[in-house]
Amino acid sequence: MTRTTNARIAGFTYLFYAVIGICVELLMHQARGAGVDDDAAMLARIGQYATNVRLAILITLLECFSALVLAVTLYGITRDQDRELAMLALVCRVAEGVLGALIIPSRLGLLWLAKAGVGTGAPDMVTTNALRAFLLMPGPSVPIGSIFFAVGSTIFSWLLLRGRMVPVWIAWLGVLASGLLAVVLPLQLAGFSTGPLTGYYQWLPALVFQIVLALWLLIKGVATPATR
Repeated sequence: MTRTTNARIAGFTYLFYAVIGICVELLMHQARGAGVDDDAAMLARIGQYATNVRLAILITLLECFSALVLAVTLYGITRDQDRELAMLALVCRVAEGVLGALIIPSRLGLLWLAKAGVGTGAPDMVTTNALRAFLLMPGPSVPIGSIFFAVGSTIFSWLLLRGRMVPVWIAWLGVLASGLLAVVLPLQLAGFSTGPLTGYYQWLPALVFQIVLALWLLIKGVATPATR
């Protein structure tokens, strides 16, 4: 594919990725319920909102493929600037997509367990309680895939900046926003406090960068890389 085609596909995928990511969060938030602390009540609610969970599974698959598409298209755009760094960033974004898919089996398990009380093949109470505790067990404070996203995004942003392929201010926004995540997320995963840089506050600059970059790629494309 040409650089222009890669830029258009990457721009569309950035926007698509952001929108469906928000959709997944909203669907699962409704399925789990706000303020529901009891596992049995949460599982019952998931059974009531099974359609939400099924839609979230499908959208999660789209998220994973979107990460792969971005990996390939951004590599196609930046490989002439530094092939090795671009390949490293591609591998990070591929890892992001693969790790993101690992949440699907647990959601399928929740759906099965929510419906398991109906019919002759229902597990006994001890088994049900053990499975429920396992499937609803809190995951890591930071999704592992998000760390690979942050590193890959930082490298791609740096290559865009070094090659002057997009406006300098957009590329710098990407380097700083993604670099912030690449530093903060591993610290949070290890249990260190990062002060006010938690939750939506740490992700907002990266979201702004992705939307701005997506619109630029769709409208303007990318410039020919500057000579190193």
